[in-house]
Amino acid sequence: MLEWAFIVLQLALTAIITGGVVYYFLGIIAARKLVKKRPENFFAHNLSISILKPLKGVETGLEKYLESFYNLDYPTYELIFAVHIANDPAVEVVNRLRARYPKVKARLVIAENPPYANAKVFSLEQMASVAQYDILVITDSDTSVSKDYLNAIATAFQSERVGAVTNLYRGVSANDFWSKLEALGMSTEFMSGVIVAEWLEGMKFTLGPSMAIRKSNLAQIGGFAAMADFLADDFVLGNWVAEKGADVVLSTHVINHHATSPGFLQSFKHRLRWNRSTRFSRPSGYIGQGFTYGLSWALLGAFLLPFPWGLVIFLVTLLVRFWLALEVGVRVLADKTVFRNLWLVPIQDLISFASWIGGFLGSEILWRNRRFRIVAGGRFIPVETK
Repeated sequence: MLEWAFIVLQLALTAIITGGVVYYFLGIIAARKLVKKRPENFFAHNLSISILKPLKGVETGLEKYLESFYNLDYPTYELIFAVHIANDPAVEVVNRLRARYPKVKARLVIAENPPYANAKVFSLEQMASVAQYDILVITDSDTSVSKDYLNAIATAFQSERVGAVTNLYRGVSANDFWSKLEALGMSTEFMSGVIVAEWLEGMKFTLGPSMAIRKSNLAQIGGFAAMADFLADDFVLGNWVAEKGADVVLSTHVINHHATSPGFLQSFKHRLRWNRSTRFSRPSGYIGQGFTYGLSWALLGAFLLPFPWGLVIFLVTLLVRFWLALEVGVRVLADKTVFRNLWLVPIQDLISFASWIGGFLGSEILWRNRRFRIVAGGRFIPVETK
């Protein structure tokens, strides 16, 4: 009986590994198709754009990241920053940049006493209420961009059918080992999933580092207030726009998402928070996500499948995984660090696999030094501590 159970386990494991390899090949094909449809040039439009920047505290590199938004080559845009308290350290950074670039229209909003579980959403609501222009661009504080960033977004909004736009991004690390792993995961794992999803079913979500929406489409989905109790506000924004029948576009213009979690523990908590949020937001999709961890399953197969086939399967899976990392990280995202950090991919994937399993093992997260519980549909509520 135990022998038959072990055989069934081996067959199931082989099927899962096969599914993982198929997924890797889908990622390779999707990456090549995406490169082919990338426009040769982005050009300025007459769309006026408001950039909304919610801030909280000062992470390493913040001033440099924010400064990239002051150097955009675009005719008409404004920058709106928001903090929750007037003495937030980020205010000093904003004031220095406003003084350094007086010709760039910028303002600061104090979004005091946020009543929402997602305080960031309250900041977005307050900034949107004073935004002058019809296109709202929301970017995270740990994002930096090149000069033609808004030209790319404006190009994507050429059709009136487009309600929201989001961007590809590459992970950019600090010098420590754990941020390198996190950035590598962004460039070679997470972006692979985004590219495959875009190819197979079209964009049904947006990505937090950069999401843009027309005010009319925002009003149609209930405004930012409708997202007050959702942790994954980026996912629901794009998802709701798509559900209302408007197009969500994945811009092929690549921006930088800086990995800022110091050390293994903070990095893993960040991954765990994202996974638990995804599990409650898209339960079936989260289970399907297991097939994207082909290399981790193949490593298990190297021990459980008959020798030498288990080892052969692992090596083949490893080569295809490396191929996917190069196609997405280097060809699509132009991430120059991927090739030299390629040897770290198996370690990155194992940590990501562990955090995916961890996503099944609880519903609580720690976010901005507060503990929350995620409930059905992706909403989250504060956990009262004694």
